Amino acid sequence: MVFTAQQIADFLKGTVIGNPDVKVSDLSKIEDGKPGTLTFLSNPKYAPYLYNTQASIVLVNNDFEPEEKINATLIKVADAYQSLAMLLDLVEQSKPRKKGISPLACVAATAQIGKDVYIAPLAFVGDNAIVNNNAQIYPHAYVGDNATIGENSVLFAGATVYDGCVVGNRCILHAGCVIGSDGFGFAPQADGSYKKIPQIGNVVIEDDVEIGANTTLDCATMGSSLVRRGVKLDNLVHLAHNVEVGENTAIAAQCGVAGSTKIGKQCILAGQVGLVGHISVADGSIFGAQSGINTSIKEANQTWLGSPANPVAKTRRIYAVTRNLPDLQNEIIALKKEMAELKEKLIANS
Repeated sequence: MVFTAQQIADFLKGTVIGNPDVKVSDLSKIEDGKPGTLTFLSNPKYAPYLYNTQASIVLVNNDFEPEEKINATLIKVADAYQSLAMLLDLVEQSKPRKKGISPLACVAATAQIGKDVYIAPLAFVGDNAIVNNNAQIYPHAYVGDNATIGENSVLFAGATVYDGCVVGNRCILHAGCVIGSDGFGFAPQADGSYKKIPQIGNVVIEDDVEIGANTTLDCATMGSSLVRRGVKLDNLVHLAHNVEVGENTAIAAQCGVAGSTKIGKQCILAGQVGLVGHISVADGSIFGAQSGINTSIKEANQTWLGSPANPVAKTRRIYAVTRNLPDLQNEIIALKKEMAELKEKLIANS
C-alpha cells in the first residue's frame, strides 16, 4: 500500500514539515533508510542518523528541533514510538486473513468452531473444544479437549493449549509456547523418592494477552493460574502453578515466577528476574534485570534491583561499596601491618 505524508499525518493527528505529497510504501530503520520508506526517531542517540537517512518520511516527537538540514519530510507527533505502533498495526490489519479448515487438520466432531476460523494443516482441536470467530490456529498447534480459544486470537506453529484451559479474545500465542502443563508438584516419600501430586486445575488467560515463543504457563494444582487482561510475556518465561499476573504487566525473557505468587497490575520484570513462591507484588513494581525477589513487595510503584532485591537507590549504594572492596581490603591489610609494627615497637620499648 502507498500513502502520502499528509495521509499518514492525518491518521496520526500529526503535522507535516516538508513535502506533504511524498509517498512511501514500506518501513525502514533510520540508519538503513531508503527512498520510498518511512522511519522514526524516538531515542535521541539515533538523532545523528536523521541528517543522512535516505528515508522519505521520518516520524519525530513534537518537541524535536533539528540542528542542521534534513532532506526527509518530517511528521511531528505526540509520541513517535506509539505512532509507529499505530502504523504497524494498520499494516498488519490490512493483510488478508486466512480462513477455512484444512482437510489435513484434525478437528474433533464435538468441537465448536466459529465463523471465519482458520485451522491449518496438521493442527489439532480436541473434543468439546471451542474455537471462536476469526481465530487462527497454525500448523502443529494443539488445542486440547474442553479448551477455549477466544475471538481473533492466534496460535502460531507448535503452540499448545492443554485440556480445559481458556484463552481470551485477541490473544497471540507464539511458536512453541505451552499453556497448562503440569505444575512442579511432588511429595517426598520416606524412601527418598517423590510421588507426583496430580495437577487438576487449568490456566485462564484474559483478553489482549501476548505470550512469547517457548514460554510456559503451568496449570493450577487446583483452581486456575491466571493471566489478566493486557499482560505481555516475552520468550522463555516460566510461570509456575497457581501464579496470578495482574493487568498490563510486562515480563521480559528468562524470568521465572514460582508457585502461588501474585503479581500486581502495571508491573515490569526485566530479563532473568526470579520470584520465590507464595509472595505478592504490589501494583506498579519495577524489577531490574537479574533481580531476585524473596519476600512480598507491599509498597506500590517502586523500583527494585539486585539479588536479594532492594530499592534501587539502596542497591546502587551497595554496588558502589562492592566495587571498592578490593581497595578496602588492601587498606585493612595495610592497617593491620601498621598495627603489628606499632605493637612490636611498644613491646620493645616497654
